Amino acid sequence: MKQKPVVIGVAGGSGSGKTSVTKAIYEQFQGHSILMLQQDYYYKDQSNLPFEERLKTNYDHPLAFDNDLLIQHLHGLLDHQPVNKPVYDYKMHTRSDDTILVEPKDVIILEGILVLEDERLRNLMDIKLYVDTDADLRIIRRMLRDIKERGRSIDSVIDQYITVVRPMHNQFIEPTKRYADVIIPEGGHNHVAIDLMVTKIQTILEQKSFL
Repeated sequence: MKQKPVVIGVAGGSGSGKTSVTKAIYEQFQGHSILMLQQDYYYKDQSNLPFEERLKTNYDHPLAFDNDLLIQHLHGLLDHQPVNKPVYDYKMHTRSDDTILVEPKDVIILEGILVLEDERLRNLMDIKLYVDTDADLRIIRRMLRDIKERGRSIDSVIDQYITVVRPMHNQFIEPTKRYADVIIPEGGHNHVAIDLMVTKIQTILEQKSFL
């Protein structure tokens, strides 16, 4: 009988460095059976709404995510079954017709701003991480990303941060820190914390005889 895969949840605010932490852990296990699953792929399908309504979507709110589908897919992967991960079209603000085939692996890293918000998701995790970074660094990182990668203006990024991102972070994301097994300050720059996580994951895998 196959062992149940190890699930690691990595949460934190936008620009906190959680993706850097996820990639750093992932790279340490290159050559082993590991996959990254991003919550961002699981925004709800909005094809039933007019485009003008889709433009009003608050992507930092828990209700923006299709956690039912994410949980269904996690259960499938835990049962060693492949799943078809959805793809989100940010230009159309709805789910694309495309999907990505994801094969089951021994280690699953689930990363996203609100992966610790849903108790059902937390119950599937073996390790829960929260990347905790000061607000000034998070807004600077988000601003640089949105301007360079998404063609946004400085004014639009700041306006979105003040009206949506900051209040959603304070109301929904920051409180999930209490569910974390480990809090990692400063994201991917915290090499000590990442090394400790890698060692812990290796121990779990050895106990399950994956390595």
